[in-house]
Amino acid sequence: MRHIAMVALTVLAPGAAGAQALPRAPHALVTTVTVPGYFSEPSIAVDPNTPQHLVAAYQDNAHAAWSRDGGRTWTIAQGVEPPDYRVSGDVSITFDNRGDAILCFIAFDRLGTTDYWASGATRNGIFVRRSLDGGETWEQEYRIVDAWPTRPGIPWEDKPYVVADNNPTSRFAGALYIGWTEFTLDSSVILFSRSSDHGTTWSPPIRISTRAGLPRDDNGSVEGFTGAVGADGALYVVWADGNNVVFTSSSDGGKTFAPSRPVIPTAAAYFKVSDVDRANGFPEIAIDPTSGRLYVAWSDYRNGDVDVFVAGSADHGRTWSAAVRVNGDSLHNGKDQFFQWLAVDPTDGAANILFYDRRGDPANRKSLIALARSSDGGHSWVNYAWTDSSFDARNEFIGDYTGIAALGGRVFGIWTEVDSTAAAAPNPKPRAHHAVIKIGVADFR
Repeated sequence: MRHIAMVALTVLAPGAAGAQALPRAPHALVTTVTVPGYFSEPSIAVDPNTPQHLVAAYQDNAHAAWSRDGGRTWTIAQGVEPPDYRVSGDVSITFDNRGDAILCFIAFDRLGTTDYWASGATRNGIFVRRSLDGGETWEQEYRIVDAWPTRPGIPWEDKPYVVADNNPTSRFAGALYIGWTEFTLDSSVILFSRSSDHGTTWSPPIRISTRAGLPRDDNGSVEGFTGAVGADGALYVVWADGNNVVFTSSSDGGKTFAPSRPVIPTAAAYFKVSDVDRANGFPEIAIDPTSGRLYVAWSDYRNGDVDVFVAGSADHGRTWSAAVRVNGDSLHNGKDQFFQWLAVDPTDGAANILFYDRRGDPANRKSLIALARSSDGGHSWVNYAWTDSSFDARNEFIGDYTGIAALGGRVFGIWTEVDSTAAAAPNPKPRAHHAVIKIGVADFR
């Protein structure tokens, strides 16, 4: 097995270069993926039964790693990529209530060319792999959707996200849910599938988005499904639809959903961040299972530069608070914060958001990794620096999202960073040569 070397970061002193006096996240350490290749769009999960046990996933192509020492060291799993497809990605990973690791991803073929962008695609779909030994080995994939387009890339299945019901008081404890976007020739919709047997079989997909969006990655599409499950088994989901966060819920284990509706206005789902190949503010939803409070985080440019925001609901999503700005730097300063991800610790109820932060760079080009934490229901946020150095993403591709998980007072983050000293990856994508995965741990106990 291949291993990930651990790199422990030094404590960041207030006023250190590039940090704008952000306090260091407590007991922070960061590990770096050291295997050759280009990686981005990661996901991370903590075992609800064994908090020292973690799994992580990332692309290009589906890859996974596992840790049994609280994230200090990692081992890369073998045999994750689907054998009968040439390309896979858009990974999302979780644990179910038995401690099995569940990985979902897209996979597709190409039209006989090695140029990723010029190839087009034919067969594509949404797939799941399970690991019954904590991420060390992975079963053959389970196929949720296996599309055979009538023309290149139509339909196209995109950006799946997996949710587990790990609440012991839930009527549907152990259930798994996956939602994603399907693009057709003239529209985009959110599709959904569920499993009640730990991922062995999956229901036929159903459409849960009331409105159909545009058929492309743009402000008019419907994209970015995420979900969260309450203590009673209620499932809450959100996605982006133009200038709105759209919300719906299910009280019967994902069999049926309430009509989806816009609940939070945003500036736009897609926007420009300098030197980033593309950027979006897709929302994430999380829940405090004790209080039932829902949180939604997203980013947009309503203030002239990109900021991270959160809104909350104390009535199961019927009403939502006004947006609260999460990053604490000066308003209208021309510095971007973006690619946020949200997790609520079910043990202490604290909400945690990871994001790229450029407040320390006068040129608004270099990013460090910030962690924001709220212990008062999302009304106020303390910002920390998770890394003590920043990176420049010019001429690189860092993906579309980051990842975070929290349990027992510890927070685990995963993100893409550019390391110019790393060997260039033999990857057919342009602008993707030095991107590596880093995994951070912060301890608030």
